[in-house]
Amino acid sequence: MKILKNYVGQFHPIVWVLLIGTVLSRGSAFMTLPFLSIYLSRHMDLSPIIIGITVGMSPLMATVGGFIGGHLSDRFGRKPVMLFALFTVACVYYGFTVATSPGWFILLNALNGLSNSFFEPTAQALMADLTEKEKRMKVYSLRYTAMNIGASVGPLIGAYLANTSAKLSFAITGTIYLLYGMVLVFFLNKLVLHKVENLKKGASFGDAFRIVKRDKALRYLIMGIILVNMGYVQIDSNLPQILEGTVENGVVIFSMLITINAIMVVLLQMPISHIAEKFRLMQVMVVGAVFMAAGLVGFSFVNGWVTAIAAMVLLTVGEILIFPSNSMMIDQLAPEHLRGTYFGAAQFRKIGNFLGPIIGGFLLSHFQGQIMFLTIALLTLGSIIFFSIGNKSFIKASEQSAERAV
Repeated sequence: MKILKNYVGQFHPIVWVLLIGTVLSRGSAFMTLPFLSIYLSRHMDLSPIIIGITVGMSPLMATVGGFIGGHLSDRFGRKPVMLFALFTVACVYYGFTVATSPGWFILLNALNGLSNSFFEPTAQALMADLTEKEKRMKVYSLRYTAMNIGASVGPLIGAYLANTSAKLSFAITGTIYLLYGMVLVFFLNKLVLHKVENLKKGASFGDAFRIVKRDKALRYLIMGIILVNMGYVQIDSNLPQILEGTVENGVVIFSMLITINAIMVVLLQMPISHIAEKFRLMQVMVVGAVFMAAGLVGFSFVNGWVTAIAAMVLLTVGEILIFPSNSMMIDQLAPEHLRGTYFGAAQFRKIGNFLGPIIGGFLLSHFQGQIMFLTIALLTLGSIIFFSIGNKSFIKASEQSAERAV
């Protein structure tokens, strides 16, 4: 009991609220959004193109909105931005229950992506604000674990509700976000965050944009993680098609792979992150990119469930190494008063989530699965070049700052 108390006590109470909220909100979101296209095809007479536009509006808006939301949190405080985002998302899901036209679904899902892109970088920035520097890697790892717990449970409930009452799933998700916002209001009002309030320096949007634009290390880091995301997103976009068409019981194998991925992240994220903390962040990210590329190469040779599992294990280890390290790297690059802006700028990595399925789909339709995976694996390995250049830029900038300080 004392060990548990000490473990919980090492982080601020609001950090734990955000972590628990991440499990519940991600779980409820994964209970609904993966099945949105099914709902639209079953209940509305829409073409696949319109359904694709509707579903794609959320990540598209998130790509743009992250920088804006992160900057607003630096300028006006974390609290108003986070609460506005949570209550807006709640309204979005309640809106899904009564929407009757394609236009409303497109508008609501665009608002959903925008609001979430406001919340995510602001929540990460607040976690960093409230956590000692040496413990932040652990916080980012816990956050990533929390996301995967929600992502592993949510679809199971969503699959059931999709066949019974899809509107009920929208209402449940809206209620969870509403309660999350109310709990956060209580804790943010109860616990005075002097440290966070003192960080605000009122940088204008133009000033913040120019600072980020001049930061070569950040720019190269984002370019590298875009390539990583292009590889990672193949698991959701093109792998199911390949397995279904080339391997017996491909759909069953794919479901098993998703479960293995989630379980591995939940069980191994903290132990692997603990080992990774002994090395430099750039080394960890490079090794992560190699593992992810190796997993993609493995998928190009899949001929049954054994090779499929082996490939997924490699890719998952890469995922565990690279994504929390990426958050920590952003944290190290960001000036104190622009932490939200930097985490918001990092949302541009979702360009990889947008381009990945398109490039992978093009390669798959014109060549074959093996060529597609090998090509995407090479692109993923290309991230190492950007990570290395970004690291050199960061070291050079740090040395120049140290010289000016002297």
